[in-house]
Amino acid sequence: MRLLEKAPAKINLSLDVLHKRPDGFHEVKMIMTTIDLADRIELSERKDGQITILSHNRYVPDDNRNLAYQAAALLKERFNVKQGVSIGITKVIPVAAGLAGGSSDAAATLRGLNRLWKLGLTLDELAEIGAEIGSDVSFCVYGGTALATGRGEIVQHIPAPPHSWIVLAKPTIGVSTAEVYNNLDLSKVEHPDVEGMLAAIHENDYEKMIGLVGNVLESVTLRLYPEVAHIKEQMKKFGADAVLMSGSGPTVFGIIQYDSRMHRICNGLRGFCDQVFAVRILGERNSLD
Repeated sequence: MRLLEKAPAKINLSLDVLHKRPDGFHEVKMIMTTIDLADRIELSERKDGQITILSHNRYVPDDNRNLAYQAAALLKERFNVKQGVSIGITKVIPVAAGLAGGSSDAAATLRGLNRLWKLGLTLDELAEIGAEIGSDVSFCVYGGTALATGRGEIVQHIPAPPHSWIVLAKPTIGVSTAEVYNNLDLSKVEHPDVEGMLAAIHENDYEKMIGLVGNVLESVTLRLYPEVAHIKEQMKKFGADAVLMSGSGPTVFGIIQYDSRMHRICNGLRGFCDQVFAVRILGERNSLD
């Protein structure tokens, strides 16, 4: 038996870090939404009980470092599943980009194996398991738009943001999330208005939304990686309504209301940035149908 699952990327419309927790993680408060840029996960049952990862992307690990592998191993052990699975990962989301590609692959694997192995778990149960794999996996299980708190695993579903285009640009560098958090000085940052963004989304107010985007991690990444700051400046110059870095970077996204300006911004960015995508906000939650 073979199953296909989409694994959409996410962006952070607002990302705040409140403090470091006793467990070593940071307490966050952020609004995330899925976008129409997705990896494809293909699950094929194996009779020998093995878990294998198949990908043509050389940056995707094919062992237990891979979050999709970890998702399969966790389900297999917890529910005493005898079958194995081959997990084919067709990457579209850039790797190590601040777009939760690995977390979304793991979430798609959880949803797909729930069907393949007939486990009968709910989305809430899958999200709880996902939290054991990584902070963004719970949100990616649900998809849609959400307020995420705790270390990111406490997910409160909210309405989709106002319709808009998202232009993504990723420079040819990787950013270490651990390095960004280690260099974050919460006494010297400007915290974004997450509650204001929440209200803007509930009111479906585009102008209010674009005025409230914010990411506290930019204070570190833009300083350490000038390439990211350059892309952000250029995207603003080309006419995006709002520009923000997603997650810990290095991907920068612009929010644009109109098609004509979206095409102009994409063309301008492709002059100096290889990975440029124009996508829509998905905003709607996954289902298990």
